[in-house]
Amino acid sequence: MAKKEKKTRNSAMDRAFQRTKVLTDHLLQSPPSSSFQTPSLSSNACLNYSPPELSEKYAFDINDMRKLMDGHDLEERDRLFGMITQSKVFNPRVRGGKVFVSPDYNQSMEQQREMTWKRIEYLFERGVFQGWLTGEGEEIEMRRFACFEVLGLFDHSISIKLGVHFFLWGGAIQFFGTKHHHDKWLRDTENYLIKGCFAMTELGHGSNVRGIETITTYDSNTGEFVINTPCESAQKYWIGGAANHATHTIVFSQLNINGTNQGVHALIAQIRDADGNVRPNIRIADCGHKIGLNGVDNGRIWFDNVRVPRENLLNSVADVSPDGKYLSAIKDPDQRFAAFLAPLTAGRVNIAVNAVYQSKVGLAIAIRYALTRRAFSLKPKEPEVLLLDYPSHQRRLLPLLAKTFAMSFGANYLKMLYVKRTPQSNKIIHVVSSSFKATFTWSNMQILQECREACGGQGLKTENRVGHLKAEHDVQSTFEGDNNILMLQVSKALFAEYMAAQKPNKAFKGLGLEHMNKPCPVIPSQLTTTTLRCSQFQIDALCLRERDLLNRFVAEVSQCQAKGESKEHAFIMSYQLAEDLGKAFSDRTILQTFVEAEATLAAGSLKDVLGLLRSLYALNCLEDGAYLRYGYLSVENAATVRREITKICSELRPHALALVSSFGIPDAYLSPIAFNWIDANSWSSAQH
Repeated sequence: MAKKEKKTRNSAMDRAFQRTKVLTDHLLQSPPSSSFQTPSLSSNACLNYSPPELSEKYAFDINDMRKLMDGHDLEERDRLFGMITQSKVFNPRVRGGKVFVSPDYNQSMEQQREMTWKRIEYLFERGVFQGWLTGEGEEIEMRRFACFEVLGLFDHSISIKLGVHFFLWGGAIQFFGTKHHHDKWLRDTENYLIKGCFAMTELGHGSNVRGIETITTYDSNTGEFVINTPCESAQKYWIGGAANHATHTIVFSQLNINGTNQGVHALIAQIRDADGNVRPNIRIADCGHKIGLNGVDNGRIWFDNVRVPRENLLNSVADVSPDGKYLSAIKDPDQRFAAFLAPLTAGRVNIAVNAVYQSKVGLAIAIRYALTRRAFSLKPKEPEVLLLDYPSHQRRLLPLLAKTFAMSFGANYLKMLYVKRTPQSNKIIHVVSSSFKATFTWSNMQILQECREACGGQGLKTENRVGHLKAEHDVQSTFEGDNNILMLQVSKALFAEYMAAQKPNKAFKGLGLEHMNKPCPVIPSQLTTTTLRCSQFQIDALCLRERDLLNRFVAEVSQCQAKGESKEHAFIMSYQLAEDLGKAFSDRTILQTFVEAEATLAAGSLKDVLGLLRSLYALNCLEDGAYLRYGYLSVENAATVRREITKICSELRPHALALVSSFGIPDAYLSPIAFNWIDANSWSSAQH
């Protein structure tokens, strides 16, 4: 027995030793040997950087692809790119023989805020903001979007600081104000004689704007409104620009007239004088250091019976007469409240679009790095393999690249919806902007995380941008509407459309739900490559999921109501279906914008590559758990989808460099690891 145990123990030790030997041979690239002699060590040739452009060919015109993706104002974008790279105020630095621009995140919070303001002054002096509030028409609005996209590529803080001033403060005056407000405030805002902020969020209330606690009353003896912070939870919180620079703010508060609460209304209040001193009866504190966006001076505001003129009520929705009578053409309090949320739509559009451009930065860096960084050899003495030549690396990055292209077309659709807005289109703009804001910002965080990991240790360096972009943009998931709540609003809107379509002689019309009027699509029992890459099949598959989830959601809410629960409680209890439905709506809407963009192209290499990207995006959507959870796909078909994704990734691999180059992002806005990362980390580079 003892001999047998000893033999077993020796055998186990031999196997362990053999495994160690195999691993050593692999790491040292030694030839296999039957003996256990220690291999001699020999030095490998030093690695050299080889630009991917030398070996990667472009099968399509990247400028044509950029025009399709950016959609508008390419010359204005390039002018602004150049303006930024030419100024020392944007922190240019040389790494690996190339110039890069990005903020110095090693600076203190106070220094970062000062630099953000200096950059805004630089841009203002060069006329970048001309017409942003005083101009009219689609052309002005699209140019403003383009500038925001470029500035967001440089730094999130500068885009947020400008967004608060122009879109929130300025947008509130445009939407809520009337002519005398426009005449008095807009030009001075555009010229930065006034620095505005937007005081909606409170310590105790964020997403639930209707529950804010700040109170405004009217004094008919003096013709003034009196704004008061009645408790600590009513302090205005996270107010961008309030801590240092803002001179005025839009205050959202409960308007109490003659003892009756008329709900949330908006007023203009001055919080600092022209010299930057805080006004009497106003207290301001700093929100402090954050995980990102430290170039924005977020502050907290308390109002101690602050008096403002009656004319400062933004009165396009409601007014108060000199003698204190409440006047509004909108009698329904719910409709009045909805009207007061209009400026947030512009903010959500900006956030959604900005998220797509951050994803482009992350992918451009990670894919360029993967086209020059090698790891492991398949056989001894052979060169190491490029990261992007590994199928696993392709599977990590290329579906995210396809998703970013899809989101780009969705973003262009959303911008056009917004600039062509009419009172009749407000509902669809609200639903699509809520859906895309949530989907794009969540996707951006997923993409940046994967890109960070795909860059290995280099992804941790702040100068390589990807890791730091995550921290800078994390806030996008919760500000200007918590993503989970926005998606619930989307599902509620779809519920309302469903119920309206049940009335006699009514059909589904709007929000892209017209497919609900047609017969239910059927997924074939056996899927082939031809079927999976067919755009009509892809649309049908996404419509099938949306249709079924909407039916399930309505049934579950209705069952809950039948038991005596309120509709709101029923929505809350059906949150899982609501989440799935919101995602299904977003995916289907995005795919339709992709198909429409593709349809504008003539046959050729550009359209062929877009077809691959569209198929990869659509099939990636089919990997959503809902397809197996609710039985839309069999286990066998799900496996077929997975194999097809791998095939498409390999077909897109030769186009990877061309695709990220078509983003049109100048080299200076990427990072050292996107280029000669060996020179950028050389000893001589360290000495500078």
